[in-house]
Amino acid sequence: MSSRIPTSTSITESAVINANLAQVWHLIKLQDFHQFWSKLSKSEHVKGASPETDVVKWTFKDGTELEVKQEEHSAIDHYITYSVIASSPALTYSSVISTIKCTSVTSGSHEGSTFVQWSAHFSSDADAGVIEDARFKRKEALVDLAKVVGKK
Repeated sequence: MSSRIPTSTSITESAVINANLAQVWHLIKLQDFHQFWSKLSKSEHVKGASPETDVVKWTFKDGTELEVKQEEHSAIDHYITYSVIASSPALTYSSVISTIKCTSVTSGSHEGSTFVQWSAHFSSDADAGVIEDARFKRKEALVDLAKVVGKK
C-alpha cells in the first residue's frame, strides 16, 4: 500500500494588482523575474541555446538554479507559458508547465488594475509537498509583483 498522499497536480494562484496592464505586463518576461520576485538573485538568458529557443536561468537566493524554457508567448492575449527543463539540485518530479496570464480589470472597484493568474500543471509523480511549495512561491511572487509595480 502506498503511503503517498493523493493530491491534485494542478494549481492556480491569482491576484488583483493595483497597476495598469502595461505596467504589470512589462515585468512578465522570464529574464526579468528577478526585478520583482524577491526569492531570485538573478535571471539571465542561457547562452548557447538555439536562436529559436528562449531559455532563461533563474538563480534563487538559496542557491537553487532552474532553467526555464518559454513555450508560448502572446503579446496580444498577455500570457506566457514556460517549462522547467533543468534544475540544480534535481527536481523530485518529472515535469511542470506553468502559465502566467494578465488581464485588465475594466469595471468595478478595481477598474484600471490587472488580474494576474499563475497556474502550474505537474507530472503525476509530484507529491503534496511539491504542490504546496509551488502554491506558496506563486502567492509570494504575486505579492512581490504588487509591491514593485506599486512603487512606480
